[in-house]
Amino acid sequence: MSLSTIIKISNKYGSKPEFVLAGGGNTSYKDDNYLYIKGSGTTLATIKEEGFVKMNRAKLSAMFDKKYSEDTVAREAEVLEDMMDAREKSELSKRPSVETLLHNLINYTYIVHTHPSMLNGLTCGKDGEKIAKELFGNDIIWIECVEPGYILAAKLREAMIAYKNETGKDADVILLQNHGVFIGANSEEEIDAKTDAVFSKIKSKITREPDFSEVEFDKERAALIAPAIRMMLKGDNATSILTFRTNKEVMNFVESREAFYPVSSAYSPDHIVYCKPFPLFVEAKEDIEEQYAAIKVAIEEYTAKNGFAPKIVAIQGLGFYAWGTSKKNADICAEVFIDACKIGVFSQSFGGSQFMSDYMINFICNWEVESYRSKVSLGGGNAKRLDEKISIVTGSAQGFGQGIADEMLKQGANVVIADLNYELAATNSAKMNELYGKNKTIACKVDVSSEEAVASMVYDTALAYGGLDVFVNNAGIAIAGGLEEMTVGKFDLVTKINYTAYYICAKFASRIMKIQNKFAPKYMMDIIQINSKSGLSGSKNNFAYAGSKFGGIGLTQSFALELVGYNIKVNAICPGNLLNGPLWSDPVKGLFVQYLNAGKVPGAKTVEDVRKFYESKVPMNRGCETIDVARAILYIIEQEYETGQAIPVTGGQNMLN
Repeated sequence: MSLSTIIKISNKYGSKPEFVLAGGGNTSYKDDNYLYIKGSGTTLATIKEEGFVKMNRAKLSAMFDKKYSEDTVAREAEVLEDMMDAREKSELSKRPSVETLLHNLINYTYIVHTHPSMLNGLTCGKDGEKIAKELFGNDIIWIECVEPGYILAAKLREAMIAYKNETGKDADVILLQNHGVFIGANSEEEIDAKTDAVFSKIKSKITREPDFSEVEFDKERAALIAPAIRMMLKGDNATSILTFRTNKEVMNFVESREAFYPVSSAYSPDHIVYCKPFPLFVEAKEDIEEQYAAIKVAIEEYTAKNGFAPKIVAIQGLGFYAWGTSKKNADICAEVFIDACKIGVFSQSFGGSQFMSDYMINFICNWEVESYRSKVSLGGGNAKRLDEKISIVTGSAQGFGQGIADEMLKQGANVVIADLNYELAATNSAKMNELYGKNKTIACKVDVSSEEAVASMVYDTALAYGGLDVFVNNAGIAIAGGLEEMTVGKFDLVTKINYTAYYICAKFASRIMKIQNKFAPKYMMDIIQINSKSGLSGSKNNFAYAGSKFGGIGLTQSFALELVGYNIKVNAICPGNLLNGPLWSDPVKGLFVQYLNAGKVPGAKTVEDVRKFYESKVPMNRGCETIDVARAILYIIEQEYETGQAIPVTGGQNMLN
């Protein structure tokens, strides 16, 4: 019997998505004198020894001998003070789980409290208590939905005393109406065996399981609605992220207002903490402008009625959007609502949906403990320069584009890794997410010269994050050669990727940005073309590339004039030679090799001769680096008074007149 065992148990059950919700649930280990309880805001799947709080059991038990205030707010404050006082001196920086008193009452060494959706189909079913008694007889305690915290603990204490008097044994399985299960045992094996037994009996009563298989939906419509809702819900928040979900089961619920009823309110405190208690359902309108108007009216009416904006907005026949101040927040909100969908299906096997009462919903909404848990679990911290900006960087699976994406992620942005090489984009996206946070990037396959592919990329971005703030048009191609060496095919390819594709990308990026402007007119957005110093001055034996880049600056200036009324800034960055990047240094296709073979550098005998030639042209005596361009990107995004500019980042090689 040891703390290491409860860590193992915690990690095991915490890693099973069917048992925990949004990293929740709690566990404990106890001996005669001390209770080691999961700290508030920690995650079972990854908890280590320092994640537990050591509590004095005698002090916890003594709390039931005290008389607390009858006023709810005052009582919970007094209880919290006493519970915090029960921590050992070495634990004063930690906050124990809100359910500490319950863990202390259950007379077993190891306790696991989880919120499995299948089990909550029973605890959130109208006939749940009746069916639980039929399934388990006197092997369980059922606790009706009461105020969490001290009142729940007192209720459990009373029930456990009665249970032992009646059965002569300590209760080891406690079902909480609308709130999951506690299972107690003296070994890991017993925990597993009891858990399996409980679930086996519940599963025998399930008549239908949820079906979350993929379903066809109107992707373009869903993507065009997302930025509107994102901005409607932004309010005074510095950041706003929205994520869209749909599947076969969700489609069943959003078919009509009647079909939506089983997910229209809160099943458990977790649903309130992460999703707010009342998901919003909006009926479909054929015309997109009418749809926008219907959503706007529905959100305004909801907010006026409840005193807060919705975090879940479901659109009839389409799916639902989950909102948060960060990608992490929005994804957790979506996951929790999917859990509500599961419970909505499972509860039909137990008499239909039994939501928490209005009184209980109001209590949870205003309970300091859950407010604290929400803040800790959802995270926060110091804002970064690109905090939660939604960004696309084309050509970012490798090389210079990858470097730009990485620097933007360091500054807090969400970045779509868009590239023709999807496999490499996906690999690097996964690595970046390990460094910067789950889903801070997604990978997207795109041929920037294809309208269909670019539209799909932009719509995928809007569905994953809710909109688009920064579009970095980085994908490009360089093919050197003089008039005699260049072919029309190669010339057309350079023009297609460097010039025409920029127009296509700006077209679809601005489509999403214009919608954001419609609902947040002061919100600033950016389209940034990664141009070149070759767009500022001609380039010998490189006219195809230089011409496409000169054209790109013309597009930048023209787009800037067209889009300024939507608060979309359009600027170009003109880097000097990225001599250390693969564009130049690749031993087979790099520009050093191309320029040597094309005779662009007179007298050059080797690749090193070509490098020295280009370094000598730079007053700073070095090539441009990714960080130099990243700093220019940050400047462009942060300033609010420049558009249509071509900003040289050339170490002094090109100077503006």
